Amino acid sequence: MTMNVLADGLRLDLGFVDYVVLVVYFAFVVGIGFWLKRTVKTGEDFLLSGRSTAAWVAGLAFLSANLGAQELIGMGASGAKYGLMTAQFYWLGAIPAMVFVGVFMIPFYYGSRARSVPEYLKLRFDEKTRALNACSFAVMTIFSSGVSMYALARLLEILLGWNFHFSLAASGAVVLAYTFLGGLTAAIYNEVLQFFLIVLGFLPLALLGLRDVGGWNGLVAKLNGVAASEGFSGGAWTTSARHLTHATDNPMGVEWFSMVAGLGFVLSFGYWCTDFLVIQRAMSANSMSAARRVPLIAAVPKMLLPFVVILPGMVAIALTHHAQTSGTGFRIPTDAAGATDYNMAVPALLGHYFPQGLLGLGLTALMASFMSGMAGNVTAFNTVWTYDIYQSYIRPGQTDAHYLNMGRFATVFGILASAAAAYAASKFNNIMDLLQLVFAFVNAPLFATFLLGMFWKRSTGHGAFFGLLAGTAAAAVHHGVTLPLGATVGAKGGWLIGRAAHAYQSEMAQSFWTAIWAFGACFTATVVVSLLTRRQKADDELRGLVYSLTPKVVDEHPRWYGQPGFLGVVILIAMGSLIALFW
Repeated sequence: MTMNVLADGLRLDLGFVDYVVLVVYFAFVVGIGFWLKRTVKTGEDFLLSGRSTAAWVAGLAFLSANLGAQELIGMGASGAKYGLMTAQFYWLGAIPAMVFVGVFMIPFYYGSRARSVPEYLKLRFDEKTRALNACSFAVMTIFSSGVSMYALARLLEILLGWNFHFSLAASGAVVLAYTFLGGLTAAIYNEVLQFFLIVLGFLPLALLGLRDVGGWNGLVAKLNGVAASEGFSGGAWTTSARHLTHATDNPMGVEWFSMVAGLGFVLSFGYWCTDFLVIQRAMSANSMSAARRVPLIAAVPKMLLPFVVILPGMVAIALTHHAQTSGTGFRIPTDAAGATDYNMAVPALLGHYFPQGLLGLGLTALMASFMSGMAGNVTAFNTVWTYDIYQSYIRPGQTDAHYLNMGRFATVFGILASAAAAYAASKFNNIMDLLQLVFAFVNAPLFATFLLGMFWKRSTGHGAFFGLLAGTAAAAVHHGVTLPLGATVGAKGGWLIGRAAHAYQSEMAQSFWTAIWAFGACFTATVVVSLLTRRQKADDELRGLVYSLTPKVVDEHPRWYGQPGFLGVVILIAMGSLIALFW
C-alpha cells in the first residue's frame, strides 16, 4: 500500500486484494436482495417484513440501523473533538431509553398492529397529528440518509481520489438495488451482515491505535496534553462525566443539566422511543415477546461500541497533537478552510494502520455502515410515505399490489432526495452535530407527545397537534437566536435576528438546549390545549393505546431470566458500572 500526502489528507492506493473484498461485498448485498425478492408478495412483506423476524436478527438490525455513518464517522469525529464524554451517547444517551422502549412502549406499538409510528398517532389522537408527524419524519429520514451518502462520498473522494458526485451516485445505486428488490427484509439481513463487518473491520483499528500510543495509560497521558493545549484540566478527553460542573470545563461545552436533560432524557428517549427507523425493526419481530426483547438484545453490544468507534477518534487526536508538537507523524486531515476535518479522523487512521487486504476490510466496514444508515432511513421513509401519506391522503382504497408498487417507487425517490440532502451535510465539520440538531427539531417534541399520549389519557388530538407545532417552533426560534462560539450566522444559527442573542460553547451544547426547549414547549402546549379542549375518544377506543387503560402484558418467555423487566435491570446496572469505571 502506498500513501501520497495531499493538501487535505492521505490518498490510498488500494491493492488487488482490497478491490476483491469490496467487489465481493457489493455482490453479496445485492445478491441478498435478489434472493429475498421471491418472498416479497404483498405490501406488508415489502414494507414490514411480514412480522416474521427472529428476536436476535431483529435485535442486531435494531442496533445496526443506527450504526450508520453517524456512528463510525460521526462518533469517531466526536471522539476526537470531545473525547470519552462522547461515550455518553451510548450509555446515558441510549441504554435507559432502549430499556424503556422494550419494557413499556413496544406493547403499545406491536399490540395496536399499527404499521408505523405515525399510524399509532392516528389511533391515539387523530389524522392531523399523524399527518404532521409523517411529514416531519419523512424529512428527517431524508436528511439522515443524506448524511450517510455525504460521508461515504467524502471518504471515497479524500482517500481514493474518486469523484464526489460519482461516489454519491454509486452508493445510492447499490442501496437502491437491494432495498428495491427485497424491501425491509433485505435491509434487515444486510444490517446483520453489516454489524459483524463493522466489528471485524474496526476492532483491529482500535487495538492497533491503542498499542501505538502506549496502551490506555499512554493514551491518557497524550490526551492530557491535548487538554492542556486547549485550556482544559487533565482528564477532559479521557473521562465520561467528571468535568460537567460548568460548560467551560469540557470540550463538548455542556454542563450536567443539559447532558442529563438534553441528551439523557429528551434526545435519547425521543430517538429510541419514537423514531420509526428503529421501531420498525422491533415491529418486524415474529411475536410480542420477541419484539420486547429486540431493544434489550441490541442494548448489550450498544454498551460496548464506544471501544470500537470512539476510541479510534481519541487515538487520532492524540497522534495529531503529538505530530503538531514534534513536527512529524499522523495528522487528521484539514478541510478547505484549513480547520481540522474531524469527519476524516477515522478514515485517515485506517490508511495509517491497515495494510493491503486489511485496508479493503476496513473500507468495506465503513461502506457497510453508510449503507446500513442509508437503507434504514430509506425503508422507514418508504413505509411512512406509502401508508401514512399516499394511502391516507392521496390514493386511498387501492389494491395491495398498487401500494407495493408505490413502496418501490418511494424507495427510488428516497434515494434521490437523500442525494440532494447530502450536499447540505457538507456545511458541518462533524456530522454528529448536524444529526443532533435534526433530532432536536423532530424527535424532541415528538417524545413529549408520546409521553403524554401513552401515560395521560386526558391528552387530546388538538393538544398533540398544537404541541408538536409549538415544539418545532420553539426549536426553530432557539436555533435562530443562538450560535456556537466562533460560528457565523447561517446554517449553525443566528439566522432569525442576524446575530447571536446567546453563544454556546459548542454545536453540541446548542443542540442539547434546542432539544430541551422543543420538548418543554411541546409538553406545555399539549397539556394546556388538552385541558381547554374536549376529549375526542372514549376509554374503549384507547384500550391498547394508553397505559392506564391497557391490561398488563404477560410476557410469553418461559424463564424468569428472559423477562424484559429483569433483563432491563441487569442492563441498567451494567451501564451504571461503565459510567462509574470511566467517571
